Amino acid sequence: MMKLSIKEKLGYSVGDTASHFVWDLVGFWLLIFYTDIYGLSPAIAGLIIFIGSIWDAIMDPLVGIVSDRTNTRWGKFRPYLLFGAIPYAILAVLAFTTPNFSPTGKIVYAMVTCLLLRTAYAFVNLPYSSLGAVMTNDSYERAGLNTYRFIAAYVGQFIVTGAALYLVDYFGSWGETQVNQAQGYQYTVALFAVVSLILFTITFITTKERVPAPKKQDNSIAKDFKYLFMNKAWIILTIVGIISFIMFAMQNAAIAYYFKYYIKDAQNVQLFNILGTVALIVALPFSKPLAKRFGNKNVYIFSSIISGIFFTLIYVAGDNLTWIYIFNILAKMAYAPAVPLLWTMLADTADFGEWKLGRRTTGLCFSASVLAQKLGWAIGAATAGWILSVSAFIPNANVEPTSAITGIRMLVSVIPGVLYASCAILMAFYSLDSETIAQMKTDLDAKRLKEE
Repeated sequence: MMKLSIKEKLGYSVGDTASHFVWDLVGFWLLIFYTDIYGLSPAIAGLIIFIGSIWDAIMDPLVGIVSDRTNTRWGKFRPYLLFGAIPYAILAVLAFTTPNFSPTGKIVYAMVTCLLLRTAYAFVNLPYSSLGAVMTNDSYERAGLNTYRFIAAYVGQFIVTGAALYLVDYFGSWGETQVNQAQGYQYTVALFAVVSLILFTITFITTKERVPAPKKQDNSIAKDFKYLFMNKAWIILTIVGIISFIMFAMQNAAIAYYFKYYIKDAQNVQLFNILGTVALIVALPFSKPLAKRFGNKNVYIFSSIISGIFFTLIYVAGDNLTWIYIFNILAKMAYAPAVPLLWTMLADTADFGEWKLGRRTTGLCFSASVLAQKLGWAIGAATAGWILSVSAFIPNANVEPTSAITGIRMLVSVIPGVLYASCAILMAFYSLDSETIAQMKTDLDAKRLKEE
């Protein structure tokens, strides 16, 4: 068993804090930044985000293929954390910059910076995700590693969602007679981008790759894809990822509108996000013991159903903030244990590919799944923009049409709730139970000893 030290787990985990420092700004604030600060219509803003995520769908497998074939003294995946973080940080700032261009020029600028940021993100985050699968070959050790990872990730989310708007107002007042939110967003993202760069460097320094690809494996890309799509467990997790990320993106994109236009208190979104993130952090440590007791699959099924119900109940709560907070907290606590398990199970499917099919494609396994999840993110974020458009939403209006308010409420509660609960149906067909995983580990350990 490849045990990991606390230092290495912590070092690995802060890489996801780095990702969330920038990416949560994109997920939570980019749509409303485009519509309310940058000056784009909801339909165009949603289209740009959708196209950006489709671009991810093109880039992710390419990054996976390249990283699987990377061989350096630092390993396959770690070098990307060191050399990819700088362009990632710079492009994050540019994506939240409002240039003095014509309306057409601003659309082009937004599109280009969105595409470049997503490209940079792929070259950092995909190798980072793949790295966790090759640090240890033990499924429960991976569950523990991913628990550390997502606690750190949600700490990053907690900081971003709790502080972003305050920082926007603070930086927006520098040298201004009134708050300049365009400047505020730019400076806020710059701060988080610099910290992200530091944290990715820490992850590079403190981690080590230990699980090698089979020594005799050829470099056929066609075979990589052929065997990947023969891996049924991976296919199921990929579809679950798409649905889950539609839910995440839809709710994250809509929540700022929910508080600004329905609750009539834009700042209250930060308390909502803070409480939800604290609930996630509190419940995440239960992931590993629950998985060991009931199995990854069963925990994921139970989590999907219960959290889906609580998300849906947010609609029933109306504008009662107490019940909105309570249902959100319960929903986040219910799905928290499943969050690290999705990534643990993806690592298990990479093992399965080597064990059953004789081919290990760690980078491609993760990149193709992350591709699908980003496709879900694209669908969710774009759908949020389109639903706002068809429901007659009017940016910055004092009074919104009833149809717009209903659309916003549905985006935050019922639609994501039903989607997430439906993941339980798919997970019923997932075949890698605890016994199979244990046998895989035994056989692969024996195989690697023979190859040494």
